[in-house]
Amino acid sequence: MSLETSLRSALGRARGLGSAKEGAASHWMAERLPAIALVPLALWFVFVAVIPNLGASHAEIVAFMGSPFNATLMLLTVLCGFYHGMLGLIVILEDYIQAHTARNIAVFATKLYAALGAALAAVSILKLSVGG
Repeated sequence: MSLETSLRSALGRARGLGSAKEGAASHWMAERLPAIALVPLALWFVFVAVIPNLGASHAEIVAFMGSPFNATLMLLTVLCGFYHGMLGLIVILEDYIQAHTARNIAVFATKLYAALGAALAAVSILKLSVGG
């Protein structure tokens, strides 16, 4: 190590090394797009799917979900919700779990949970909308 590099601060050594390739714009957009989509979907869910159907019978729910429009919006709400939740939880896990292996396992488990939950919800919605 030369005298010049040994006297430089950590910031001085880091300058000019380029981006760490973290916090990319694509990740930022991936977090924001489902959040933006969830605003009208959540309003539809509360004011069209939940409140009017409080106390409804199974047959009435099947009739409501039998509409392709309602089934599509319900499916979009569930898929966007699971995806948005997964991304948010992964960011938290990456920030607070320092051990590389534990972090990778936690991120994998989160992705697996989100995929299985979304698949189960999608099958349930499709079963209600198609066959009751």
